[in-house]
Amino acid sequence: MQHALTERILADREASLRPTGEWRRLAPKDSAMVFNIQHYSLHDGPGIRTIVFLKGCPLRCPWCSNPESQRFGPEVSFVADKCIASMGCDRCALACPSAVRRVDGDGSDGRNDAVHGNATGSNATASSIDISFDRAVLDQLDLNEVTRFAKACPSKAITLEGKPMQVDEILDIVERDEVFFDRSGGGLTVSGGEPLAHRTFLTNLLAGAHERGITTAIETCGYAPYASLASAAEHLDYVLFDIKSMDSAVHREWTGYGNERILDNFTRLCADHPDLPKLVRTPIIPGFNDSLEDIEAIVDFLHGLGGREANITYQPLHYHRFGEGKYHALGRDYPMGDIKLDDALFNEIRDMVLASGLAADALYKDSDYFSDSDSDSDSEK
Repeated sequence: MQHALTERILADREASLRPTGEWRRLAPKDSAMVFNIQHYSLHDGPGIRTIVFLKGCPLRCPWCSNPESQRFGPEVSFVADKCIASMGCDRCALACPSAVRRVDGDGSDGRNDAVHGNATGSNATASSIDISFDRAVLDQLDLNEVTRFAKACPSKAITLEGKPMQVDEILDIVERDEVFFDRSGGGLTVSGGEPLAHRTFLTNLLAGAHERGITTAIETCGYAPYASLASAAEHLDYVLFDIKSMDSAVHREWTGYGNERILDNFTRLCADHPDLPKLVRTPIIPGFNDSLEDIEAIVDFLHGLGGREANITYQPLHYHRFGEGKYHALGRDYPMGDIKLDDALFNEIRDMVLASGLAADALYKDSDYFSDSDSDSDSEK
């Protein structure tokens, strides 16, 4: 890995591991932190799906297109283009003075004026005003405090990534899409983050969906105790499983962990649930796994587990940068920089997978760039 890329990845990994406030203490009992519920998805399981994204993931894949999924606690996202500080708004500074800094166009610090509602408002339209946050302060707020802070923003430039939700609360929302499930063969997909990091909650959510007649799927990076996967599998109709690399050392260098647990979990899942449909997906990442040899190794592994006879299909995913703006909104740099995947190489990989006999149906029908489960689901991880 190039030195500059390594430094970016390590810096981002550190930024995404910051501790958060006392959100667990104030969250409702038997809840999980949800950062999005996406309706009418076509690429995350059979038919039309409703995807529930849970926060928290053990891996730190630098290409993750949902960086807001990585930390378990709530966090503040800020889109500067939506900010109306230049129109005199100072509500965020009033909500949490110690966390907000306003810089006027002349370079002066307008924090005090903003906090006390003084001169900044009248002169703001004549000059640009930048807002910056002390995220260490925001990370120490409890759930109620950080929620109030985000809600104080009238333009929605500030949003809160993460809301505690209970099983029935989620299922009531998912059930509204039942007519689309019935017509398309779709259902609920739970993604993340890593849904297996929420073992009891995930099992109850999947079981509750089945009780309501809703079919289920999960998107997982596979890095969890096998007991969590086994518990979920009892209530699953479909699994989307990431296998990123067969090289454990490379896997550790890029994601923070080796791949032994992931490969072992998938092997055991195939043995215990041979009839469960399993779609394995691999994001093709420049410098990480972008070679025919890398993908052939994964295909050989899947054939060794029974291939289609074990209900395994496979799909390589084209690397994309759709989530780059989310990193900036979270106060983080995009770790992958301006790296691009060679389209001709991806087409070679795609053709090889098509010839392997394991290609997922989507690979025959659609050449668009797909997103993977690391919210990395999208979730892309």
